[in-house]
Amino acid sequence: MPKPDQSDKKLIPFIPDGEFYFTKGVEAYQKQKFELSLKWFAKALSEKPDHPLYQCQMSIVYTEIGSYYKANQLLTKVLTKYGDEYIDCYYLISNNYAHLGLLQDAVKYAELYLEKAPEGEFAEEAVGLLSVLDFEEDEEEDDDWALEEEDDVLIYQETVFYHLEREEWQEAIALLEEMITLFPEFSQARHEYHYALFFAGERTEAIELEEKYVLEHPETLTSYMNLAIFYYYTNNQEKFDHMLTMLQNIFPIHEQQKLRLATTFTQIGLYEEALNRFKLLHKSKLKGHPSYYRWFSTCYYFTGNEEKAESVWSEGCKEHHILAKQSRPWKRDNLI
Repeated sequence: MPKPDQSDKKLIPFIPDGEFYFTKGVEAYQKQKFELSLKWFAKALSEKPDHPLYQCQMSIVYTEIGSYYKANQLLTKVLTKYGDEYIDCYYLISNNYAHLGLLQDAVKYAELYLEKAPEGEFAEEAVGLLSVLDFEEDEEEDDDWALEEEDDVLIYQETVFYHLEREEWQEAIALLEEMITLFPEFSQARHEYHYALFFAGERTEAIELEEKYVLEHPETLTSYMNLAIFYYYTNNQEKFDHMLTMLQNIFPIHEQQKLRLATTFTQIGLYEEALNRFKLLHKSKLKGHPSYYRWFSTCYYFTGNEEKAESVWSEGCKEHHILAKQSRPWKRDNLI
């Protein structure tokens, strides 16, 4: 039989563009396949690097997995270029700062959002966030803080976070010293500096600096967590007991602070307490933290559930190559 004439049929090649990649990213996000979603959004941005919607959506995925610094870097870029065309960025940035425990910055951006969009899509959420933060009205705010300068802080934070998670103390110390000089009002850098100093061997100096800070700022939770760890490792039982009593009665609202408190209880050997705190965390928001898997698995091991400890550790190794290169934390001479 004669074959049908196909001379008039043409193949139309399909060439994916940014919109195609973006759509695939949204689909993956809706299915909670966050890592896949990020890959699609990265492809979309490779086609259109400055597309504000692509950057905003990618930032939302970063928020979901707990990479709040990366999320804010993208949102800050959008605000720098497009300004008030994307007002929702102010609320999203505020929400990320709240998760990081940077309350002053969270309040600032929530108020900016309400000022610019009092009837906006996130107005109710912004009011609720401000209510929860309950920030002191007389707290001074630096209204001249430039977006470009905030971007620099975020870059420093992300790099410091990288070294701290890998226990690269000297590298972290060098960067934190720069941060303290360049951004003296950024208090979190001081706490991370004291922590890195302690585990780099400068224990006396670290304790003295943190004790001085907490005398001047008695409301700072990070100071109490640091000091509990410092006193535990230096066998200062009286001061340790005092810090422990305080911490056991604190239940932070922000995921970042919840994680830090859970890891603190693990580091000081309160594994049952730590395990209970870990179970309250939202894993989807903390997958970007190797410490989540390191300390959570440790809790399971020392509370007698070795099978679960191995499971959590294996999952962490798949998420973070740095863990795969390390021995299991409960097999180390020192947990730190």
